[in-house]
Amino acid sequence: MAPRWFNHLKNFYLRDEEKDLPVVSQQTAAFLSILFTLSYVLPFYLSAQTRPAPNLHRDAPSIIRARIRTVTAACIASTLVTIYIIVNNGKATIFEALRLLGWWPIGASETVKCVLLTGILFSGPLFEAGVCEGRWRSWIAGKRLAETFGSWIGWRNFVAGPITEEVLFRSAIIPLHILAKLSPTRIVFASPLYFGIAHIHHFYEFKLTHPHVPTPPALIRSLFQFAYTTIFGWYAAFLYLRTGSLPAVILVHSFCNWCGLPRFWGRVEAGEPMGPPLDPKDKESSKESRIKVAGGRLSMIWTIAYYCILATGAAGFYLELWSLTESPRALVEFFAKKK
Repeated sequence: MAPRWFNHLKNFYLRDEEKDLPVVSQQTAAFLSILFTLSYVLPFYLSAQTRPAPNLHRDAPSIIRARIRTVTAACIASTLVTIYIIVNNGKATIFEALRLLGWWPIGASETVKCVLLTGILFSGPLFEAGVCEGRWRSWIAGKRLAETFGSWIGWRNFVAGPITEEVLFRSAIIPLHILAKLSPTRIVFASPLYFGIAHIHHFYEFKLTHPHVPTPPALIRSLFQFAYTTIFGWYAAFLYLRTGSLPAVILVHSFCNWCGLPRFWGRVEAGEPMGPPLDPKDKESSKESRIKVAGGRLSMIWTIAYYCILATGAAGFYLELWSLTESPRALVEFFAKKK
């Protein structure tokens, strides 16, 4: 039996519009979402500490540290605004607000199932890195954890980035659209646009640090990044609405950052890294990443196996998408359910 406050939370989606009008208008939800997005990105260019330069890359530790501070402040401010609207305009309790923000309950089982679902989707890349490149031993031993979290780039990509982006673009923005009575499908496909737009500024930074690259290729690179960040945003928004768990989408985000984009063409080769870059000065790590198979090249059977596993993983992801994301803590009910 669901608790009373949880049933009250779901009343945000009652069908009778006369009895349950939107807490905020769709225009207000969109305006605040844009405002939150700007508060996340604009501070990067307002200070010399966060602004890249031709001789100072965005991967410089000083830039990363300063940017982590600014996005953390943006997340805190945006979250407080959303909580205020939920409690004041929505006449909800603080616990109902935390529930809508995905903070509580934590949803341990939902988190495990979401990571499992994402692992199924990435079964091909995991096979390539773990088996073809022989990384499974280092994964079990945890040798790469220190390398990953010991650098500011790793900390940004796998800790600070996923946490702050999911707190702002999922936990702070999606509840506004729920309060505005947008349908779940519209929330899934509309809210990630802010997430994708927030990455367009990388075009400017890339051109700044790579002035020799012509504009068209740089623009195509940025559009491609906008496309795949938006697609990931669709997936993350779907998981968030289905599970109501912020930790679940944070861990999935970190896992996807670690895996990177799957290989969709070409031959599987030994020694092509997956995950965080290794320290080129570390000879042991360099040796580990270059497996000598048949003169340094894997036979074609490994490539065939990779694409078969990639296709099987995609099929498994499709078949288990609804079952592995089913949760009594879901924030909304989708109109089409898999039975």
